[in-house]
Amino acid sequence: MPFTAAEVEKLVEDAESKIGSCSSLQGLTELRSQLMGKKSELSGFLRELGSLPKEQRELSGQLLNAAKKTLEDAVSVRRDALQELSRSQSLQRHRTDVTLPGVKFPSGSLHPVTLVERDMVNFFQSLGYSIEDGPEVDTDYNNFGALNFPDDHPARDTQDTFFVSGDQVLRTHTSNVQVRAMRGKTPPFRFVAPGRVYRHDLDPTHYPMFHQIEAFCVGSDVTFADLKGTLYAFARHLFGADVKLRFRAHFFPFTEPSAEMDFWWQDRWLEWGGCGMIHPTVLRNCEIDPQKYQGFAFGMGIDRTAMLKFGIPNIHRLFEGDIRILGQLK
Repeated sequence: MPFTAAEVEKLVEDAESKIGSCSSLQGLTELRSQLMGKKSELSGFLRELGSLPKEQRELSGQLLNAAKKTLEDAVSVRRDALQELSRSQSLQRHRTDVTLPGVKFPSGSLHPVTLVERDMVNFFQSLGYSIEDGPEVDTDYNNFGALNFPDDHPARDTQDTFFVSGDQVLRTHTSNVQVRAMRGKTPPFRFVAPGRVYRHDLDPTHYPMFHQIEAFCVGSDVTFADLKGTLYAFARHLFGADVKLRFRAHFFPFTEPSAEMDFWWQDRWLEWGGCGMIHPTVLRNCEIDPQKYQGFAFGMGIDRTAMLKFGIPNIHRLFEGDIRILGQLK
């Protein structure tokens, strides 16, 4: 007999020991090939069956087949154990600790200009001002004529104003709302009008489309002192009690006397807006008797105010849609 039962038993015993100590699925695959592949000792025994006498061939074949099945079962059991170990280790590495705080996903916010506009409007509403709105495309008369702009005023040139067609223009200020809101009403009244306006302007502090807010108050005893008091209260609300403003004499067709407001920002004065007492001609154009009533009006850019409030050096940053910048301005 080329091999004995004891040799087969020893082969199986050694193989089971190796299979049981195998620590990886890849190693198990390689070990199976060594133990049961074409060049394995077991395969060599199987090839020797043909040289055995017929009476021994059947018993020896049964012995070798039983040995092969034992090894296959051992490999299968070890494979299952290694797969379960791999799954357990993977779960351990990637397990979720439910006691940890949840992941906070980034949230959106309102645009800085919207935040500042709402803050401005809320302030004036607290003083009893109502909100008025008007069209962004309006007549030349409502945008200029009713506001006492002469026909040859530079603001009416195409280099300053966007003309749509005929006498229709993209409004250059929210003062067109002033005309619409006052006409047909009897003082006293107070209005605030926020909205988009358009001018031929493009530099670090100007943009062709920008946002403006205008407020006006008309009554029988409204004075320039009321105007300054309102503006100082407004500035303190936006920028704190230490705010610094200054007023410079200026000219606007729709106010008299008129002034420019400057804001102290980063060691320099920066223009913030214009103001003044509503011109008597404007009141007459709105069917209000300037002998009985007078009022003040002022307006400023909301975008410019957002620049001051958030410390933005270039107004273009507000409109470029860069969420890295806008996300810092919540």
